[in-house]
Amino acid sequence: MLLIALLGAAPCLAGEHKEQPKPQPQKAAQHPAKPPAQQAHAGQWLRQNRNLTPAQQQKALENDPQFRKLPPQQQERLRQRLQHFNQRPPEEQQKILDRMDTWGHLTPEQKQQARQMHAQWQQLSPERKQAVQNAVRTLRAMPPEARQRQIDSPAYQKQFTPQERQILSGASKLPLAPDEDYPGPEE
Repeated sequence: MLLIALLGAAPCLAGEHKEQPKPQPQKAAQHPAKPPAQQAHAGQWLRQNRNLTPAQQQKALENDPQFRKLPPQQQERLRQRLQHFNQRPPEEQQKILDRMDTWGHLTPEQKQQARQMHAQWQQLSPERKQAVQNAVRTLRAMPPEARQRQIDSPAYQKQFTPQERQILSGASKLPLAPDEDYPGPEE
């Protein structure tokens, strides 16, 4: 499950790295959190191990039975993603954790729908991505019954292409974290 979470958080980890002063990690617990395989979803593992030093997190990852079963290339990607997570400011880390929690609670069908919407969104120009992203945020602030009416409104029909309205419609129906950088996570 940690693997899905770190992979699912990858798009938000791929942004520019901003050097920020890092808070001092708390002293490590005597017993680190249970391995990801024994938990409901991966965000919990990272959240519970968040206050460990990066070296202690790395050790916990290396000792995880799921991690050990992965091919070396995938293990290295996960190590890098954990390192990138630890380099983020606490506010960004919290957003990533919230997104991971949301992703962990989606059904397989919802995850597939989110992946498809994300793939469509990735094909848009940067300007259109921003317009769709802004609209998704606006729609999420509305009551669910008003969202589709807004998407079908003459204003949205004029502002967005049918493909973009399809992305908006799908995103507005998924219970994704409200502060997404895109309409759906990827794995």
